[in-house]
Amino acid sequence: MPENEDMRTEEKKAEDAASRRKEILRNIIEGKKMEAYAEHRTREMHMCFFCGEIIYKRKPMKRIGDKWICIDCLRELKEAMDTLEEWEREVVLGEKMRRHMVKTLQGLSSQK
Repeated sequence: MPENEDMRTEEKKAEDAASRRKEILRNIIEGKKMEAYAEHRTREMHMCFFCGEIIYKRKPMKRIGDKWICIDCLRELKEAMDTLEEWEREVVLGEKMRRHMVKTLQGLSSQK
């Protein structure tokens, strides 16, 4: 009887080892399939120059020169460009205010 149990244990170990080998081979094959698919689709993937997001067909992109820009970054860029004149006016106004304050402070210090 103990020999039968030893044989069953050895058979079970052999079956487990074979099962593990099959699982490992199946995982390797699946990994190779995924690599092949990714390499195949890499040509259709692009990275946004501004945000660095890698995009594959789910979001529109625009090629500008040799760089790609996603629609979200283009919208932000457009908004910034649309408000550029306002920014410039604010900078000029700030500079005028600074100069006026400097002149005023210089006038006060020279009166003392």
